[in-house]
Amino acid sequence: MNEQKNNCITLIKNLSNAKAPSGFEDEAIAVAREFSKDFATTKEDSLRNLYLYPNNFSEEKPVFLLDAHGDEVGMMVHSIKPNGTIRFVTLGGWNPNTLPSSKVLIRTQKGNYVSGIIAAKPVHFMTESEKGKPLSIQDLVIDIGACSKEEAENVFGIAMGEPIVPAVDFSYDEEHDIMIGKGFDCRIGCAALLETMRQLEGEDLPFSICGTLSSQEEVGERGATVAVQTVKPQVAICFEGCPADDTFTEPYAIQTALKQGPMIRFMDKSMIANPRYMRDTIALAKQEGIKLQTSVREGGGNNGAVINLANQGIPVIVIGIPVRYIHSHYGIASYEDFQESVKLAVAVVKNMTVEKLESF
Repeated sequence: MNEQKNNCITLIKNLSNAKAPSGFEDEAIAVAREFSKDFATTKEDSLRNLYLYPNNFSEEKPVFLLDAHGDEVGMMVHSIKPNGTIRFVTLGGWNPNTLPSSKVLIRTQKGNYVSGIIAAKPVHFMTESEKGKPLSIQDLVIDIGACSKEEAENVFGIAMGEPIVPAVDFSYDEEHDIMIGKGFDCRIGCAALLETMRQLEGEDLPFSICGTLSSQEEVGERGATVAVQTVKPQVAICFEGCPADDTFTEPYAIQTALKQGPMIRFMDKSMIANPRYMRDTIALAKQEGIKLQTSVREGGGNNGAVINLANQGIPVIVIGIPVRYIHSHYGIASYEDFQESVKLAVAVVKNMTVEKLESF
């Protein structure tokens, strides 16, 4: 493994392992600050948005925004039952059927983490009607091994409002080029943003680059709504870890396959991408020999939606790195797709001109 690849894998690992669900992005932000310290100045706002300004940033130039959301889907302690098990609410969209028997980490009042298991009623105690009933979040609890509410609070240190994350460690199988970890939506996008900025360091461009690791995307693009008003860009790229569809979709309809490069979307439920920006990017990828997939998404949403509508309209594309099984404990992604995504972003930024932007 060469040095650059090793550095990127380490970055993805550190971002993936960061415990940072929506509203609690601090650990992910700390990783980004450390990685970017030699090529960017950083600042933070009260929403936990992180702003990255390259050392050659100039306020005299129009701004090209690179955005990725720093949060991941997670949970929060709702209350503690008399028997010591914990009710929780979700931060972002989960499929309840994927959760039982999963291990999680709950932050305590002292700031350390306690392990727990998401539990559903055992089959031995279910009625016949319960056995066929779909699960809801209200059917589930987290069991940390406490035997009473008092023990959960006073011995384990559990309290209302504390964040909960999947207990998953990143791994990379170099032989098969497979990364497995939590939070690839959107930590793999954060890694792509940071590596793109590193590769663009010192470039003399007609735009000033600004990067944002925006907060609370999984609960409604809240951080990006504030960040885009702060940065006031003229054009943008939004990085995402997007759901791969190649393991359950009819072959003719697959639009986001693993190891086929990044996906850029003509539309999803939240936005229609600027068609001229899209076509320019597709032509550029072909010219540069960069793998690229395109899609028309019937659902989904991302920060591009709020960026697109800000400041009287901002041209934006979404560069999505395919991830199998996002919004669950484990995602599967390919380093090749990450690498091609960075190549695409670097090429788009380097080839953007004021004249081209005006044609969008």
